[in-house]
Amino acid sequence: MTSRPRTDGKLPLTELADMKRRGEPIVMVTAYDYPSGRIADGAGIDVVLVGDSAAMTVLGNDSTVPATMDEMLMLTRAAARGAERPLIVADMPFGSFQVSDEDAIRNGIRFVKEAGADAVKLEGAGPSISRVLALVGAGIPVMGHVGLTPQSATMLGGFRAQGRTAEKAQRLLQDARALEAAGCFAIVLEAVPAEVAARITEALTIPTIGIGSGRGCNGQVLVFHDLLGLYEGKAPRFVKRYADLAAETKGALERYAADVRSGAFPADEHTYSIPEDELAAFEAALSGLRAESGTET
Repeated sequence: MTSRPRTDGKLPLTELADMKRRGEPIVMVTAYDYPSGRIADGAGIDVVLVGDSAAMTVLGNDSTVPATMDEMLMLTRAAARGAERPLIVADMPFGSFQVSDEDAIRNGIRFVKEAGADAVKLEGAGPSISRVLALVGAGIPVMGHVGLTPQSATMLGGFRAQGRTAEKAQRLLQDARALEAAGCFAIVLEAVPAEVAARITEALTIPTIGIGSGRGCNGQVLVFHDLLGLYEGKAPRFVKRYADLAAETKGALERYAADVRSGAFPADEHTYSIPEDELAAFEAALSGLRAESGTET
């Protein structure tokens, strides 16, 4: 197993473009709190995405849409405390940028100032191009996202691959180029056919981060809970599980519950002691209190 060598300080944003030029894969993973951010940092992850997928994996919703700004700010702030070296990219939740450029700037600034994000990510092209221009103009780095965009999955016909016809593939390329021209420093390609994603990657000067889009992208991203087997239910076909922590965690909790119920826990080694003379003095004091209250038998 290999990991990216540790370097002092925050990974520079410009390093991602350099990695693309060198042909060095970019590793991105989601994280939603201090422990997961710290673990990602220790593992040598390049980019931590505080994804609105937290609405599902952490908060128990059926989609990403219910995620709020307040929730995303809290999660980003926690993850940023743990992930000191990786770039922190905060997902702009549904409703935080769709209404106007002004809303997008206001909420983007909150992610940077209040939560410690290095950049934000927003979904789609079209109307989102104006938002990218506004955010970049305000000095906020932006990661784009095309292909399957979960916030608008209903309009796309559900959670399914995008760009599977020549016309739709061409539209994805146009969208990706428009996002690049607007100032995005990288673009997530989600659920795009591998051949299409590879050609889009070749056509861009900025890096692409794939999720379900094949090896031709400049990097890959997976959801923390998916790759660790923490999120129950059917996983997308592009997920590779590297652990089954849900089963391990459940087993540990079952063993703990059994030990408590049997009296095996806590054992002597899990408890603190008091010197015998101090215990005797404490018991004498208790006897005096009982005598005063008339409860001593």
